[in-house]
Amino acid sequence: MIYTVTFNPAIDYVVRMSDELLPGMTNRSDSEECYFGGKGINVSTILKNLGYENTALGFVAGFTGKAIAESVRQRGIHEKFIELPEGISRINVKIKGQAETEINAQGPAIPEDAQEKLFSQIKELKDGDVLILAGSIPNSLPSDVYEKIIALVADRKIEVVVDATKDLLKNVLKYHPFLIKPNNHELGEMFGTVLKTDDEIEEHARKLQELGARNVLISMAGDGAMLISEEGKKYRVGVPTGKVRNSVGAGDSMVAGFIAGYFKNKSYEEALKMGTAAGSATAFSDDLATGEAITKLYNGL
Repeated sequence: MIYTVTFNPAIDYVVRMSDELLPGMTNRSDSEECYFGGKGINVSTILKNLGYENTALGFVAGFTGKAIAESVRQRGIHEKFIELPEGISRINVKIKGQAETEINAQGPAIPEDAQEKLFSQIKELKDGDVLILAGSIPNSLPSDVYEKIIALVADRKIEVVVDATKDLLKNVLKYHPFLIKPNNHELGEMFGTVLKTDDEIEEHARKLQELGARNVLISMAGDGAMLISEEGKKYRVGVPTGKVRNSVGAGDSMVAGFIAGYFKNKSYEEALKMGTAAGSATAFSDDLATGEAITKLYNGL
């Protein structure tokens, strides 16, 4: 089974305006939409759209948390969310007009007993399972929570995927995660530099391998993606042609597509193609991509 963890799920409330947003004034929208997610949930959704059963773990709270859990179940995803005793799961406001404005909420506090419940769930994972940890962590969680979770399964044959940034990512490399996915800017930030060429990106990706990562997947937006595999090979792919409509969830889609592509036939080249197709398909959609949209782009790569 594939498991994803979303520490701080959210409802994204998207408000579309043709007029300029005027602070301090009453503004009128043209339309509104709600999207239920969070990085791990996004990964779960794409995996399900590609035909892979998976279970979403994490924390939810209040009426918004119930709505998030229900939306996950409606997508056909298994969920074992832990309900928190206080607060509400986040509502993030995304205002899309002449410029884009975002207000991301804090989310509920996660008490220690709830954290222990998640750790107990993680301990139940079995050899052959996949564990995907994605995104930042709320202030109420310890900064080493990723390390604590991975340590719980370090003695088992469980493939761990980590999609995080900076120290949150660097500190788990000693556990030799199966896959990490920084983008080219995040990769440079980890080493205090700006990476401008493929050679520079490859060089620094291999440095992450020296620190313990097995496979390093680097997304580069319109420039495609690169994979440095645990076999020492470099794989490179461009992006399909299409109009970018949405950047939210594209990176999560790439992670999901990579995992789906890899476990289909254990080919890193095919995994990179499927990951790129999934990320691009979401970028070309208003919401997370359908399986059909991903397959169409994959066949064209």
